[in-house]
Amino acid sequence: MKSLPLVLTLDFGTQSVRAALTNDRGEIEYFSKIKYEPAYFSNSYGYAEQYADFYWDNALKALKDLVKQAGDRIFSIVGSTVTTFRDTSVQLDHDNKPLRPVILWLDQRLAKGKEKLPFWHWVLFKIIGMKPTVVLNRARTAAHWIKENEPEIWNKTAKYVNISTYITYKLTGKLVDSCASMIGHYPIHFKKRKWYKEKHIKARLFGIPSRMLCELKNPGEVLGSIKDEIAEEIGLPKGIKVYASGSDKACETIGLGALSNEIAAISYGTASSIEVSNKKYHEPEPYLPAYPAAIKDWYNMEVQVYRGYWMLGWFSREFAPDLNGVAKKHGASVEDILNTKLSEVPPGSDGLIVQPYWGPGLSRPLARGGVIGFSDIHTRNHLYRAIIEGIAYSLKEGLEGIEKKQHHKIKEIRVSGGGSQSDDICQITADIFGVPVSRVQTFETTSLGASMAVFIALNHFSDIKSATKAMSHKGKTFYPNEIAKKEYEYLYNKVYVKMYPQLKGIYKDINKFVKRDV
Repeated sequence: MKSLPLVLTLDFGTQSVRAALTNDRGEIEYFSKIKYEPAYFSNSYGYAEQYADFYWDNALKALKDLVKQAGDRIFSIVGSTVTTFRDTSVQLDHDNKPLRPVILWLDQRLAKGKEKLPFWHWVLFKIIGMKPTVVLNRARTAAHWIKENEPEIWNKTAKYVNISTYITYKLTGKLVDSCASMIGHYPIHFKKRKWYKEKHIKARLFGIPSRMLCELKNPGEVLGSIKDEIAEEIGLPKGIKVYASGSDKACETIGLGALSNEIAAISYGTASSIEVSNKKYHEPEPYLPAYPAAIKDWYNMEVQVYRGYWMLGWFSREFAPDLNGVAKKHGASVEDILNTKLSEVPPGSDGLIVQPYWGPGLSRPLARGGVIGFSDIHTRNHLYRAIIEGIAYSLKEGLEGIEKKQHHKIKEIRVSGGGSQSDDICQITADIFGVPVSRVQTFETTSLGASMAVFIALNHFSDIKSATKAMSHKGKTFYPNEIAKKEYEYLYNKVYVKMYPQLKGIYKDINKFVKRDV
């Protein structure tokens, strides 16, 4: 019997790296996961940094373990790809060596934005109501912070690339990347999938000279081949091509079989998001872009809850340290233990509502988190469930905006990420959104989607529909409970959507108190 072809994927998450060999039936035949120790370090409050080569070193460990597992099956590899977390830049010198640790996407530092913009730019931003968003965007751009605080590093910077570009460079020797991986604070024209010209109004927000940027290619194009010396070190056949795919969220959406304007993809990961894919470019919110999908000629309309399910880890550390022993005994996480208590709290958490804006967003630069409805009946379990419900409310609000833009309602949701492993969380999601919610055959949906992108690039499938049918298989489905659905509709419409408009002014005063100028 002829062996099935395999695609090699490297999937870098915030907490771990995964190497996988996936066949054209969507089966991950071999898999290796290396958890980062530590995931990042903080030299100051709110900082999150890691060394670029730390990720590469862990990837090598995962790849060597994978090859050892696979044996002769490595000779069935037909292509490879890299997918990473987003918005994490690497500053390289003229020898393409990192000059400093990378500033991760979840880092909280803010630049002052001292680099001047033309006066008429500010007039235009003010007229269209985007000045606070522009200020926040500039403040979150690592390039500006480095210019202001580490000018000696900036002066040595020859190339300014995403972490995905650096990993691709280590694999292939080429500073090239997919346009679908450039999600973050980079001067990219998402609709046209290319860099803005340096003097363009949007390019000037980020302050990154064109000479520092890498070459961009479309999803499906060849980025290079794994270097012979790397293949030899790992134990791989020589000449394996590396194909452009996209960021982790983009690949996750494909893996969920959600490349359709009728299916929404929810990622309950460190950052939680909802995406709907379209062949036509639609901005999910005014002046905020859709992103290139990991399949050419598609776009992902996305709304994100910054630090989404990261909040559950924070909650566990701060409010449930007593469960550490129980979790360790059962070989589980504290969140897993708390998830078993979700069903003990009724839908709506007895009127406790959480607005999960743990940090400002581009569409709501004034936002902070909010909790309302406390009473003496509420417990730790109520607050935990309310956080989960709040994240779903926020994603629902984002989905409603997406549906208006595409003039089409979604019919179902596919869900992935750590939160999707809980049946109770999936049921809560179905009840809040009011549509069926399904998982697929694996929780490693990013690796699955990345491999699908390569098979499509190789013309192994005639189109995305054929690839989805062959490789992404719907698993357990959760249907809305009509009673819970009505309760959530009441709280969402009567309370949740009114919270930010009512609290906006209060948040502004709080921001002044903590000295954050917006």
